[in-house]
Amino acid sequence: MAKKVVLLGGGHAHLQTLAAIGSFQARGCEVTVVQPSPWHYYSGMGPGMLGGSYRPEEIRFATRRQVEALGGRFVLARAERIDPEAKRVHLAGSEEVLPYDLLSCNVGSSVRWSTTGGESENLYAAKPIEGLLAVRDRVLALAAAGPCRLAVVGGGPAALEIAGNLHQLTGRAGLHRPKIVLYAGRQILVGRSPRLVRLARDILLDKGIRIVEGLYVVRVDGERLLFADGSQTQAALTILATGVEPNRLFAHSGLALGNDGGLLVNGCLQSVAYPDIFAGGDCIAFAPRPLAKVGVYAVRQNRVLCENLMAFLQDRPLVEFSPGGAYLQICNLGMGIGLFSREGISFSGRLAFWLKDWIDRRFMRTYQMEMGNQMALPEGDEGGGDGQAKR
Repeated sequence: MAKKVVLLGGGHAHLQTLAAIGSFQARGCEVTVVQPSPWHYYSGMGPGMLGGSYRPEEIRFATRRQVEALGGRFVLARAERIDPEAKRVHLAGSEEVLPYDLLSCNVGSSVRWSTTGGESENLYAAKPIEGLLAVRDRVLALAAAGPCRLAVVGGGPAALEIAGNLHQLTGRAGLHRPKIVLYAGRQILVGRSPRLVRLARDILLDKGIRIVEGLYVVRVDGERLLFADGSQTQAALTILATGVEPNRLFAHSGLALGNDGGLLVNGCLQSVAYPDIFAGGDCIAFAPRPLAKVGVYAVRQNRVLCENLMAFLQDRPLVEFSPGGAYLQICNLGMGIGLFSREGISFSGRLAFWLKDWIDRRFMRTYQMEMGNQMALPEGDEGGGDGQAKR
C-alpha cells in the first residue's frame, strides 16, 4: 500500500520538497499538499508589491498548479488540528480527515493581534503577505478621496518597509499624499547598530514619515489608537507589523512546544515527541538553539527537510540542520532606496535596493516553475535579503 505523505503549507522550507514530489511518488508515496490559498507569496517582495514595484504574479508561487502538474493532490484548506496518535490531520470547515504516514509542516507565523479591539475595516496586518493587496486597494481609495492619516504599528524592518512603500504607493498623480505615522514603541530597529538606525531614520524622515518612539500602542479599536500612557489618536487605516508568533496549529493539537509556541523539533527538524512529524520555517522551535523568525533559516532548511523526509521513508539515518552564520538583510524603503546590513557593514541608497531586487528576482526565477517542470535551488542561493530577513 502506498505511503501517505502530507505537506502542510508550501512556504520557503517546503520549496525543495514540492519540487521533489515526483521522487516521492517514484518511491511509492502519495503526496498531498494542504494550503489555504492556491498561491504562496514571497515575503521578501511583499512591501514592494504594496508600493507598486512588483505585480502580484511576480512575487508568488503557483503552489496548486505545481503540485497538480507533478501528480500530487492539492487540498485548498487550512489545517485545524493534528491527531498524532491516530496520524490524522483535521481541516477547518471540512469533514474530510487526512491520514498520513509522514507529515511535514511549514505553516508559518502570523502577526500578533493582542492590541486589537475586534474586527475593523480599518485594521490590517503585515501578514499574510497577500493581505497587502487589500491594504493597497484601501489606501488608494482613501488617498483618492482626500487627505488622511495612516498608522503603521511596529519598529522592526517590516514596519519600516511598509511605511516607506505606503509613501511610494501614494505618490501617484491625482492622489492626496497621506500623513504616515510610524509608532515604533521603544525605538526603530531595536538592537541594531546606531549607524543603521540613523540611516533608516534619515530615509523615513526625508519622505515626510513621522516616527513616534517611546510611546506604546496598547489597543486599536476602529480608527482609534490608544497608548499605554492613556492618550489616544486616530488614523483612517492602521497596519500592524508588531512581530510574529508561530501558527497556533500545534498548540491546538497538544504537541510539544517551545517557549514561543512553535513546534519543538530536534536538530533534524523532527518533532521531539513524534518522529513521523517534521517541520521547518517560522512555525518551529529549534531545540538545539533559538532561531530568529527570519525566512533565511526556512530557505536554509530546504535541503535538510527534503532529505530527511526521504530518509525517514527509507529507514536511513537523518542529517542535522546547521543554521549557518550571518545572513544578509536589505530593507526596501520605497522609491528605489534600500537599507543594507550584514556583519557590521551598513549603507543605504539605490545600490542597496538594486542588489535586493536582483537577488529577489533571481530567487523567484529559480523557484517559479512552469507546469510540469522540476526545479532546484543553486548551491549557496538563499534568496533575497528582505527587510524581514527572509521571514
